[in-house]
Amino acid sequence: MLRRLLLASVALIASPAFANEVPARTDADAPVVPAAAAPAGQDHQQPTQEVVVTGSRPRATADVLGGVTVLSGQELTRQLRPTIGETLARQPGVSATSFGPNASRPVLRGFVGARAPLLIDGIGSIDVSNTSADHAPVINPLTADRIEVLRGPTALIFGPSAVGGVVNVIDSRIPRHMPEEAVHADGIASYGSAADERSVSAAIDLPAAGKIVLHADGSYTKTNDQNTGGYVLSRDLRRQAAASAEPEIQELADLKGTVPNTAAETWEVAGGAAIVDDRGNLGFSVSHFDSLYGVPVRYSLDPAVEAENVRLHVKQDRFDLRGEVDTGDGFLRQIRLRAAIADYQHQEIEDTGEVGTTFYNQGLEGRLELVQRATDRWDGLIGGQFSIRNLHVVGEEKFLPRNEAQQFGAFTLQSLDFGALKAEGALRYEHNQLTAQADADIGNPAYRRSFDTLSGSLGASYALAPGIRLGLNGSRSERAPTPEELFANGPHAGTQAFEIGNPDFTTEKAWGLEATLKGSGDGWSFSTAAYYNWFSDYIFDTPTGETEDDLPVFQYVQADARYYGFEAEGSVRLGQIGGFRVNADALADYVHAEVVDSGPVPRIPPLRVMGGLEAQSDLFNARIEVERNFKQDRVAAFETETNGFTLVNASVAWKPWGAASNTSLLLSANNLFDVEARRHTSVLKDYAPLAGRDLRATLRVQI
Repeated sequence: MLRRLLLASVALIASPAFANEVPARTDADAPVVPAAAAPAGQDHQQPTQEVVVTGSRPRATADVLGGVTVLSGQELTRQLRPTIGETLARQPGVSATSFGPNASRPVLRGFVGARAPLLIDGIGSIDVSNTSADHAPVINPLTADRIEVLRGPTALIFGPSAVGGVVNVIDSRIPRHMPEEAVHADGIASYGSAADERSVSAAIDLPAAGKIVLHADGSYTKTNDQNTGGYVLSRDLRRQAAASAEPEIQELADLKGTVPNTAAETWEVAGGAAIVDDRGNLGFSVSHFDSLYGVPVRYSLDPAVEAENVRLHVKQDRFDLRGEVDTGDGFLRQIRLRAAIADYQHQEIEDTGEVGTTFYNQGLEGRLELVQRATDRWDGLIGGQFSIRNLHVVGEEKFLPRNEAQQFGAFTLQSLDFGALKAEGALRYEHNQLTAQADADIGNPAYRRSFDTLSGSLGASYALAPGIRLGLNGSRSERAPTPEELFANGPHAGTQAFEIGNPDFTTEKAWGLEATLKGSGDGWSFSTAAYYNWFSDYIFDTPTGETEDDLPVFQYVQADARYYGFEAEGSVRLGQIGGFRVNADALADYVHAEVVDSGPVPRIPPLRVMGGLEAQSDLFNARIEVERNFKQDRVAAFETETNGFTLVNASVAWKPWGAASNTSLLLSANNLFDVEARRHTSVLKDYAPLAGRDLRATLRVQI
């Protein structure tokens, strides 16, 4: 399989070149973006949080149909955490799986996995994070320049099943622009007290031989076990432990302060180079990722069952290719290429030091986009994409046969601009072929399934007044089942379930409507979105009531389902105090999800509201915010309720060398009052609460 992937990657290198971000459109209605609007790490100018660079061209967030979030600059530095899930967890419509402090994936509008893809500059992370909550995504927030969460037609060009949205993490590993300096360097160092977290990251770009830019970066993070506010076990588990007749079980009721087995050590190195000139660029990068982290202990209240201290050792070697070429006059403005090949493995190490289970995953993914030349009213792109994944699980907790998933897709995104009225549509066709080898160990015969899906999205927005725009977007999507949903047949300790798939599944289909209202002006802005999704043949797992290998049996089934909810955020300038502008902001989001004739979908985040006050000046920023997560009592039959909690956070940012300097120091206090907090989206919420009081210091230097 690896030989086939290498041969395919060589063929891709010979293809036309293109990149994922483009210079700003030159027509009068395009947003104003600096000519050097590359993500940070290339030069000191970078797109603002009001500009989305993913798609056919940079656009103002107000012009993007569907809810959108952009995290960059100082806000990204303030939210930076070791995992992509926790980095994004305070954004509207986003929660996190929070499987301890080391494995946390974003939850978008209640969706995770295949319904909420994670991308690195438009390409998948090529790992196994979608197979289980304890498998960390191989995405390092320390190397991110900006993170965009996209919904609506733009999300459809990256996959047919992005019902919750798409997370696109954009970095600078493959240079896009020639640095203005002889040497361009960017570094960040941080310390967090909750887990004694020490992290450092550095990147350098070096022009050479006229048109060549060399890049290198590296990062290192080490943490101890995570401290938490209050008890480790939830209230219900503590009551059960206290009522036990066994002294060792009774002791669990008093366990507090530190979540055992949550220490981690992660490092990554990468190097790359690109040829850059006025016509475009073509470059590559090579990276190695290595992480050893503990999985929080899931204590049993049965004295006959011994608690396990499992650690995961994750490794990935990855080669990335990206290019862009301007085509001159004609229908096409640019041709873009993006590809990646990766070899991934992780070992699940028992507390005896023995390797219990090993996951091997080899993947290749590529996409080609033909960007149309924009006219006064019309622009867009057409493209194709493919991916090949070969997954092999070996060991005592093997729950999947060796399988291969191939996807081939074609897509288009088209936009019309009539001034007050803007319209956008996307269409995607995809062919999926999934095969599984016969496996006597788990009793599976050989399988071969293929699916053809067609998904589309169409919407429009209208300017109600200067700076205020109302939008409506409709979508029809189809999703092919994943190999896990089709072929699973074995014990899975990460989810504490014996999982059984169904190889006879049909495609999952969904209709969706989303309404948005966005506005901005001098000293104020707001963005709201409300959505409703109707699913038929929705795929989910449910307990059968049986037990296998001392684990409850969960069977994947299909049924109708409904999701609806809203997101809202806004800010307003309250006034000026001396040299400080004082702003107030607020955020709220909510999801309601139900399987028809069955009950609530499990692990859905509750209603959340957050408000903040911020004082801004050229040298200092000071902020305080309060986040309230309400109780979640709409639970599936096998779930427990989750109590609400309130977090208070504060931060101060300072530019010690002046407003023009790119050096900043950020001091923050998160969960200031050290409260016990649990996310309902976490499989381990009853065993692993969120971090307690976390005092953080982050220094960022750019020269």
